Amino acid sequence: MSHRRQFLKDAASAAGVVFTGCCLGARKLAAQSANPPKRREVTVGGRRVKTIDIHAHVVVPEATALMGAKTAPNNPALILPERFDTMGEWGMDMQALSINANWYALERDLAEKVIQIQNQKLAEICAANPDRFVAFASVALQFPDMAADQLEEGVKKYKLRGAAIGGHVNGDELSNPKFDPFWKKAEDLGVLVFMHPQGIPEMNRRFEGKGGLTNVIGNPLETTIFLSHLIFDGTLDRFPGLKICAAHGGGYLPSYAARSDYGCNRFPDTCKGLKKHPTEYLRQLYFDSMVFTPEGLRHLVAESGVSQIMIGTDYPFPWSTTTVDHVLNTPGLSDADKRAILGGNAAKLLGIT
Repeated sequence: MSHRRQFLKDAASAAGVVFTGCCLGARKLAAQSANPPKRREVTVGGRRVKTIDIHAHVVVPEATALMGAKTAPNNPALILPERFDTMGEWGMDMQALSINANWYALERDLAEKVIQIQNQKLAEICAANPDRFVAFASVALQFPDMAADQLEEGVKKYKLRGAAIGGHVNGDELSNPKFDPFWKKAEDLGVLVFMHPQGIPEMNRRFEGKGGLTNVIGNPLETTIFLSHLIFDGTLDRFPGLKICAAHGGGYLPSYAARSDYGCNRFPDTCKGLKKHPTEYLRQLYFDSMVFTPEGLRHLVAESGVSQIMIGTDYPFPWSTTTVDHVLNTPGLSDADKRAILGGNAAKLLGIT
């Protein structure tokens, strides 16, 4: 069993919450929401702040079953961790739910069914708990035309707030023009696209050994590659209105983007057609705050601007349990900066009042 699946299993078993069907799950969540445990209320400069977690995961059992996912031997249903107590403890008012893309290898008919189920169930959970959840639509990017339609349906029919995508599709970079129908639809709708890495298969051999390198190094590396291709292959120039949020602080790009600028000066032929310096594109991208240290957050703010950063926990995976305090305790941030990162930026992008 993978570490990720084991963590989900252990967390869910401890909480005792089972989603055997979305209606049951939605009712249980609604009941908990009606009588929530006492939760931490975050204030900045004497003002209450609605905190919004842009990076939180969920699983829809009916959809994973269609893909042949095996459940734990002691439970016939895929189980989810109970999260309201944790959200209250962390001072997290809302989560923007996303499902990590693991359906890009599916054939068209099955992919269509999986996505429809996921988006329907996400909509039901959000409708039952409107003060706690919004969600990103799933899309089958292996079929860009269908993905564009699924995004539009997700936003207009199911009231989802954008799309969650992986960092590549079966080895193809998402800067490939064949994905332009999806990017154009996202730009036309004006919604946020949340990108979460899903692994770099060709690097698996190099990541073997200690240190959990597939995750620790591989995930931010994939994000860096994804963003760099969008910049250098012209996607962000073709669709300047795109709103893209990259998980894990944007990977390594914000910390080393100046090398990209210098590379264009040193090897100008590699940057032909770009409308701006590579570092300037950081100001039109969005990032979660998962950079772990005050200095990391200070630097991310310096490179991208306060308006481009939102808190993210990677819940339920054990990466960030002090997300709110990370922002509150970072030196150099004004009260307005802290309010923006903690919730203001996400509220504006996701249409949360």
